[in-house]
Amino acid sequence: MKQFLEIGKIVAVHGLKGEVRVDPWCDSPDFLCEFDELFFDKGKTAVNIENARPHKNIVIMKIEGINDADEAAKYRGKVLYMDRDSVELDEGTYFVQDLLGLDVVDADNGTVYGKITDVRNTGASDIYTVKSAEREFLFPAVPEFIERTDIEGGRLYIHMVEGLIE
Repeated sequence: MKQFLEIGKIVAVHGLKGEVRVDPWCDSPDFLCEFDELFFDKGKTAVNIENARPHKNIVIMKIEGINDADEAAKYRGKVLYMDRDSVELDEGTYFVQDLLGLDVVDADNGTVYGKITDVRNTGASDIYTVKSAEREFLFPAVPEFIERTDIEGGRLYIHMVEGLIE
């Protein structure tokens, strides 16, 4: 498992005082606003966050040391990372990056349906895209259909929904 996880991308400058607009790659802009320290360069360069606030579906962020629009413009396109140890997840929740690539296995008969290639949040629940050489299908990530998630073993055990992949 990666120690540093992608959490957002700087997409633009905001104003004249060095603030940047960040596209959050997490559950919500509010979650991104909780961090005092984030990282560039896949976790190699730590940066202190002076303040962050949600604005519609993005985050306006002030990073320490970036004090004007010209300096902020140099960071456009840079990806921000978080340290996984700075967040304690609730039981039964996982980082999306840990779910990607898991084998999806039928808990009842052992059939391997493919790998998780994408996770989409629909509001009601997450939807997993499962892809194999033969097919691709969407699977609802709801407790009724998921037996267990084994991140270390690289497998998600499910109860297949009848008619889902026909």
